[in-house]
Amino acid sequence: MKETIKTSRRQFLKIGGAALAMIPVLSVSGNAMAATNAAMRTSMKYQDKPLGDKHCATCMQFVPGKTPKDLGGCKIFAGDTEISPTGYCVAWAAIPKK
Repeated sequence: MKETIKTSRRQFLKIGGAALAMIPVLSVSGNAMAATNAAMRTSMKYQDKPLGDKHCATCMQFVPGKTPKDLGGCKIFAGDTEISPTGYCVAWAAIPKK
């Protein structure tokens, strides 16, 4: 009888430990699915409209979407997948000319 109890307790602890280990993984994967990084957008004064000829499509930090007009990402705005190619922020830096 005691053997059965030990096995159940060990099994419970293993499952409980695995469940606890999954919490950070699930929370990180949930954040990775977030479409925007509002805190970074605010701190970098992001806007969906260009500032003169400065816009995200001409910035070296911009990660383009599937087509030139699709929303893309930014190397600075971690986890943000809704950056407009016509947007602008204070981190704008021109793509170096070849």
